[in-house]
Amino acid sequence: MMSTSTFFSSLPLPSFTKTKSLPMCSMSKDPVREWILSEGKASKITKISPVGGGCINFANRYDTDAGSFFVKTNRSIGPSMFEAEALGLGAMYETGTIRVPKPYKVGSLPSGGSFIIMEFIEFGGSRDQSVLGRKLAEMHKSGKSSKGFGFDVENTIGSTPQINTWSSDWIQFYGEHRLGYQLQLAFDQYSDRTILEKGQRLVENIKPLFDNVEIEPCLLHGDLWSGNISSDKNGEPVILDPACYYGHNEAEFGMSWCAGFGGSFYNSYFEVIPKQPGFEKRRDLYLLYHYLNHYNLFGSGYRSSAMSIIDDYLAYLKA
Repeated sequence: MMSTSTFFSSLPLPSFTKTKSLPMCSMSKDPVREWILSEGKASKITKISPVGGGCINFANRYDTDAGSFFVKTNRSIGPSMFEAEALGLGAMYETGTIRVPKPYKVGSLPSGGSFIIMEFIEFGGSRDQSVLGRKLAEMHKSGKSSKGFGFDVENTIGSTPQINTWSSDWIQFYGEHRLGYQLQLAFDQYSDRTILEKGQRLVENIKPLFDNVEIEPCLLHGDLWSGNISSDKNGEPVILDPACYYGHNEAEFGMSWCAGFGGSFYNSYFEVIPKQPGFEKRRDLYLLYHYLNHYNLFGSGYRSSAMSIIDDYLAYLKA
């Protein structure tokens, strides 16, 4: 069988913009099969196999005489979720740094729901933390935005909406669209006034944590935990299922508590993008967003971790 890298390089990368969505498939009986057998350059599909993955979408590998494709479907959600994923994958792909699955097509299913077709990457090589750190830093260094902090579309972090309205001020963006949104959601879901009020007090007082720091909008994966990190058969790191936006590069480490980043990862990363003053003081601030999101998604088991971070910062900042 021909290598997937050779085959997929012959397919054009769609142009993703806010005003022009991915072209929608015609409402055929099976739009996935239709695309694979036309624009996908295959003449026959030889096998369709389920692929284990998340709890939100179904995933299948389509083997064909022209290579393999990875297809995710959702039977209840429209194409906007997959369009946002494709925009993120496309933005990361275009940096030419770390490997990501190349997105090809997003469309609606005739029975309701939606799908995304992308490159199938064969996993299997051993993971090298130092290479991952270097490649991720190269992506952050390459992926810049002249629009500020945010993204062209709203997307999701897990199944939680992620607001990406553009802002020229990172502290305002992170305080309002990341921490503030999650704090309000916790109050709306659990009537948790304590975490709302203390969290809002923290948001109002985080500016000193960024003293003497230069913050450039960097392209972030946004949801980098161990389940979204793999490696191809050559051992090159691969990152998947993004929640992309342009933000402070340090925010990428917010899921480090379940990503397994070690010393070699950080050493390699900071060789490309040097560590800035106060990094250690800001680290938990970026963990907090994801602890709050887990609290909102999975319940009270994550509340104490979020609350502990808030209380520690309030004490440190004397707020």
